[in-house]
Amino acid sequence: MRFTPRGLEPDRPIQGGRHAGGAEVPNVTDRLNASLERILPEKRLFLRSDDDTRSVRLRPLTQLAALGGITLVFGWTLVASSVLAIDAMGAGSSRDGIIRTQAAFEERLTQLSQERDARAAEALAAQNRFTVALEQVSQMQSQLLAAEEQRRELEAGLDVVQSSLRDARAGRDGQRAVADAAGTDAAADPARREEVTAALDIVTGELRQAADERASAVQEAEQARQAVEELSVEREQILARNDEILTQLEDAVTISVEPLDEVFRSVGMNPEDVLETIREGYSGQGGPLTPMSYSTRGDAALTNSETKANQIIVTLDQMNTYRIAMEKLPLAMPVKQSFRYTSGFGRRWGRAHEGIDMAGPVGTPVHATGDGVVTHAGRQGAYGNLIKIEHELGVETRYAHLSRIRVKVGQRVSQDDVIGDMGNTGRSTGPHLHYEVRMKGRAVDPMSFIKAASNVQ
Repeated sequence: MRFTPRGLEPDRPIQGGRHAGGAEVPNVTDRLNASLERILPEKRLFLRSDDDTRSVRLRPLTQLAALGGITLVFGWTLVASSVLAIDAMGAGSSRDGIIRTQAAFEERLTQLSQERDARAAEALAAQNRFTVALEQVSQMQSQLLAAEEQRRELEAGLDVVQSSLRDARAGRDGQRAVADAAGTDAAADPARREEVTAALDIVTGELRQAADERASAVQEAEQARQAVEELSVEREQILARNDEILTQLEDAVTISVEPLDEVFRSVGMNPEDVLETIREGYSGQGGPLTPMSYSTRGDAALTNSETKANQIIVTLDQMNTYRIAMEKLPLAMPVKQSFRYTSGFGRRWGRAHEGIDMAGPVGTPVHATGDGVVTHAGRQGAYGNLIKIEHELGVETRYAHLSRIRVKVGQRVSQDDVIGDMGNTGRSTGPHLHYEVRMKGRAVDPMSFIKAASNVQ
């Protein structure tokens, strides 16, 4: 039996319809061929065998259909390539934007930290000046108390002197009366008066000096009080500014933790379990323990600042712990050169496809996506040449259908190390890499790790 392609027909008379008068009427196909004859002239294809030669006509309509099919395929290829190129450029721009945003945020965080340190130094200097002023006020108060005591002693002495003076005057008057009465000489009375006068001058001078010292001490105490009030206002302003900086830092680090928390949730991990696991592995402590100092004056502003500072330290520790965990996850791309995604994670042809496929030329380098230890490096059933790498946090990656294996079992590899070459071994329809990620033995979508890597770069 011989088959002839549609549109490729051997030479035979054209059969057309007839009118009642016997004239032939061409059908629709013949009319189309006739109209296209000027653009696409009819061609003949000769098929020769050992004992026979046949010719096939390529009619204009057939040629038009072939050209249309070729144009359609070419146009679809061009559109698909444009879409892929636009997606690649968009992904690159998004990654650059994320990098610039993260750099700007880190620069702002550094500025806030420097400003916080400066304000903390100013607060410490103000606290020291406040302490010095309090000491000066205490010394001035001690001087005031001493001057007051001296004044009281001088007043008591003055009372004694005045009492003695009154007694002396009374005695003098009595003696004068006796002398007048007895007619005796009273020449000794002026000498006694001079003694009393000299004593009164001395007491008056001491009182005047004590009063001057007391007035000077009062003036110095008032100046010290004003200085203390100014320092208190300055201290309150510094504490308010310090509290504002701590609030900004607290908000900044809190916002920074949220994307990291979302990264672990997106790959199916519980962030609390991840943090606990990392802290168990990094729990070293040592050195002398110094108890934390607290204010004994009940200063609410200091207590609030200390609370915020402690919360910032806790959040920064959480960020650092997340960073350590990120370094232990396989977040890099296994193929750095040009490739094409040919199959995703999930159901395929009625069966579960537990990874993603990346097609490329045979020999394309395959890289480790994270630090780990090689647990398998050899052939395994439908996987063909397979490499298994065990990472921390219960994560394992698999690289299948390799043409060459470049590592050995037990070897420790780092992220981006070349571990093998792309190939077509095992159950495979063409050269590609079958890449799997397993968590505690359960296959998860590798794209979640790849997207998480793009979110934290």
